[in-house]
Amino acid sequence: MDFTFSEEQLFFQQTVADFLADNVTPEQIRQRWESEHGFDDTTWQGLAELGAMATLIPEEHDGLGLRFDDIIMMIQACGKAALPEPVIDHSFIAAPMLAQLQAEQPSERIGELLASMATGEKRVLTAPMINPYLNFAEQADHLLLQFGDDIHLIDKSEIEFDRAVSVDRSRRICAVKCKPNGSTCLSNGKLGSELWQATLNRGALANAAQLLGLAEALVQQAVRYSCDREQFGKPIGVNQAVKHLLADCAVKIEFAKPVVYRAAYTVAVAPNRADWAVSHAKVSATQAAQLAARHCIQVFGAMGYTWECDVHIWAKRVWALANEWGDVGFHKNRIHEWLVQPKALLGPEFTFGRRNIRDVEAID
Repeated sequence: MDFTFSEEQLFFQQTVADFLADNVTPEQIRQRWESEHGFDDTTWQGLAELGAMATLIPEEHDGLGLRFDDIIMMIQACGKAALPEPVIDHSFIAAPMLAQLQAEQPSERIGELLASMATGEKRVLTAPMINPYLNFAEQADHLLLQFGDDIHLIDKSEIEFDRAVSVDRSRRICAVKCKPNGSTCLSNGKLGSELWQATLNRGALANAAQLLGLAEALVQQAVRYSCDREQFGKPIGVNQAVKHLLADCAVKIEFAKPVVYRAAYTVAVAPNRADWAVSHAKVSATQAAQLAARHCIQVFGAMGYTWECDVHIWAKRVWALANEWGDVGFHKNRIHEWLVQPKALLGPEFTFGRRNIRDVEAID
């Protein structure tokens, strides 16, 4: 399978990465911690102007109509920058869920909401049952809440927020409580179940891409530090022990990348077969990021555990995201369930891409 990204995909990713480098520095992240809401409207609107909010929204609703594999590297860039604002939850999880619902059950209300989401005017987040807490829920205009298989679109004014404290100070998490009714229900039954399943896959995959970016950022910081920090007249990076720690992280990251990219391709072209690919991506990316957090803090030595050292910003984000959208145990179980069922696409003809996953869609 060819995972080569197009020039357009790479340009989009680089444009977003350059914007984040200027607007989401460690100093600016720390400033958000001291604010009441921890939310920067300038960054939000800037990403909207770049088109980040409109990527997965259909063109008929003022979106760009892209696929998940088109924007996977952009999500990775957001993770690498430790972006606090819930752009990923809004643009790559809530927006495609509403777009999919609109395709199945056209509604003027949903169409107008999608158009306002594309510009960043309206903020919409999802609250599936797998996540007990929702990040920046109080800064959203509407929430998509799960009650069994039902999908409810509820206005912020009708929701009670129970704030909690995250290990990552950039995250403003809370549990949400409300009483749904018939007027708030968008879908239920089989369609509702399918939409929540697709949303779980998109959420877990976006989570994996963020973890991949966080791991890369941690290793880059540790490499710079190991070159600058000297002991006995030499950079600590010349020591084999330090080299091996960082090499182990680099290997984990490089092995996780194609797994994440393959999952993005599968979500784009065969979403009904994406469970195993997404779970594989979440497991691989989580393990790579957790190893990077542990080893890179160790490279920084005693300073790595201090509040003043920026490396903890990325390490704590890893710890927070590792259990969101399903932990490693949950996703390993999904992989196992796929492998033991008769429709599993096993064998070299699929492993090495000699057959396209679309070729077997008729089996379902």
